[in-house]
Amino acid sequence: MAEVAETVETPQQAARRLAAASLAQGFKPEKLHIYTSPSGEPLFWRLRLKHPETGEKRIFPMWRDASGRFVMKEPPTPPSGKPLYRLHDLVQRPGDVVLICEGEKCADQLAKRGILATTSGSATSAGGADWTPLKDRRVLIWPDNDEPGQRYAADVVQALQGVAAEVKVIDAAALNLPPHGDAVEWLAAHPEAGADDVLSLPTLAPQTEPSDAVELVAAADLDPQPVHWLWPGWLAAGKLHILAGAPGTGKTTIALAVAACVSAGRALPDGHIPRRGHAVIWSGEDDPADTLVPRLLAAGADLTRVRFVQGTRIKGERLPFDPATDVRLLADALRKGPPPAIILIDPIVSAVASDSHKNAEVRRSLAPLVELAVDLGAALVGITHYTKGTQGRDPLERVTGSLAFGALARVVWGTVRQPQEGDSERRMTLARAKSNIGPDGGGFAYSFDVVEVTPGLHASRIRWGEALEGTARELLSEPLEASGEELSATEDAVSFLRSLLEDGPMPAKTIRTEADGAGYAWATIRRAKDRLGVEARKQGGSFGGKGAVWVWLLPQDAQTPEGEHLVEASHKVLKTPQDAHPKVLSTLCESEHLVEDATAATGAIDAQHHHRCSTPKDEHLCEKVSTYGNTEPPSAEPDAEVDL
Repeated sequence: MAEVAETVETPQQAARRLAAASLAQGFKPEKLHIYTSPSGEPLFWRLRLKHPETGEKRIFPMWRDASGRFVMKEPPTPPSGKPLYRLHDLVQRPGDVVLICEGEKCADQLAKRGILATTSGSATSAGGADWTPLKDRRVLIWPDNDEPGQRYAADVVQALQGVAAEVKVIDAAALNLPPHGDAVEWLAAHPEAGADDVLSLPTLAPQTEPSDAVELVAAADLDPQPVHWLWPGWLAAGKLHILAGAPGTGKTTIALAVAACVSAGRALPDGHIPRRGHAVIWSGEDDPADTLVPRLLAAGADLTRVRFVQGTRIKGERLPFDPATDVRLLADALRKGPPPAIILIDPIVSAVASDSHKNAEVRRSLAPLVELAVDLGAALVGITHYTKGTQGRDPLERVTGSLAFGALARVVWGTVRQPQEGDSERRMTLARAKSNIGPDGGGFAYSFDVVEVTPGLHASRIRWGEALEGTARELLSEPLEASGEELSATEDAVSFLRSLLEDGPMPAKTIRTEADGAGYAWATIRRAKDRLGVEARKQGGSFGGKGAVWVWLLPQDAQTPEGEHLVEASHKVLKTPQDAHPKVLSTLCESEHLVEDATAATGAIDAQHHHRCSTPKDEHLCEKVSTYGNTEPPSAEPDAEVDL
């Protein structure tokens, strides 16, 4: 009996299978663009879809993975960069002028007129492309008629310095194109135009690169300006403020209470009534509908003056807002409406694209947000937390991440729990840990209560107490109790270390990774090691066959024959720091555990679709190498915007 040959899925069939959900929503395929090698072999595809009624566009990458199956992503980026579109044509026509445009659709339409055209993709793709095929070539760039198009042209010009023999840029403003108009629209309006007509379009005058210089200004030429306060001494227009505190002290609820007072012109804790203004809020942790809006209602906010940053739209595709990369889009959106008086970013560490513990990276990453606050005259409030095990330190040193968070902010607020006496109500303290533009120290006592904001809907709010006097260190000193959830730094580390080692020895390197992830200083862990009497022992090559490693073990395990626990210990990696640390739930939300459970469930689902790594840091690296281009944010195309 003859065997039936296995059917091989074509790219077109794969595209329909992978885009089935979009097709079911009414989207129609426009084009399947093929990226090839210099010899013409397909490398990957881009499927372009468009909804005939709404005009929304979606673009999906697609490639054939190592198993031979088509998957919806791009291949890993080559070391030299992403290949150019229509690369095979570039190789076949070495003497022709190369026209670079924005997007595959434009390149295809130009090719139909006999023009050698290519693109690196979207408006922000120039920096990641491999431009070496254009070595010693004559190049003409056709930018879209908008700001992103001009930036793309400038990026390509910079990328081709020292590569191309000649680079010219078409003057898009001289082509009578509509806003956001591109080569496709010009070609449609000039059906008879050929390659010679296109290559003869007017170009911009060559740009002379300005020399680098330092700008100086005489003090006599500057007009002294007072600080404009929304809340005198506490909240200043055009300045960065940091609100830091331990979990459960209501940092977000405090920020919402202040925003509510600004929106409704309600009295602040010291009785000052601010001028009414608009508030803009981005939260990467709480849902606006079921958490933030109820708390704003409880605080008496004017909801008509509060807007939430919901996400971005990049060429019609809805994507999450990223404060590390999307500030320019946020600025564009905010300039279209009433200027905000206050902007909340929660958490502020999300604005740092790389290492939040490096001073230079933090300053560089926060600069766009600070500039936005200055341009709009808005008070910028970033919310963060304290590093674990820092009780007793200066309040500024407790702010998690680099010291640059506290240094760059003009005002830093801190929150702590006050000592509790007997069965009395637990109260907190809000104090100024630092101010470069006014007095520091001083603060307010506060507590929480829960109110019914609408029938059946309850939310927590701040109940302000008396004004407090004292220095920041006095007011923000956190009580250390002999037992309970507030252990001293070393006692806390002892509990943490014991939980790591109670099942047997563990490599010292793994312990350090877990301690770092849980926020413990290594010196604190070593003190805990001494208190527990933990023994450090060097184990031989039986550990994974990779030679000797140092392991730590509790005293009762010190008599165990060498290597008995090592296999088990080598696989003992906690899923989260909280697995080895007492969990402290916030007092602000009775349903907080539901959020944690939902997050855990989501993580379990995601784990079925992603390669597992041994630590969160490794998992991040795996994501970087397993997909092409997903380490960069989606490009800001002409119709990119932030949803408010």
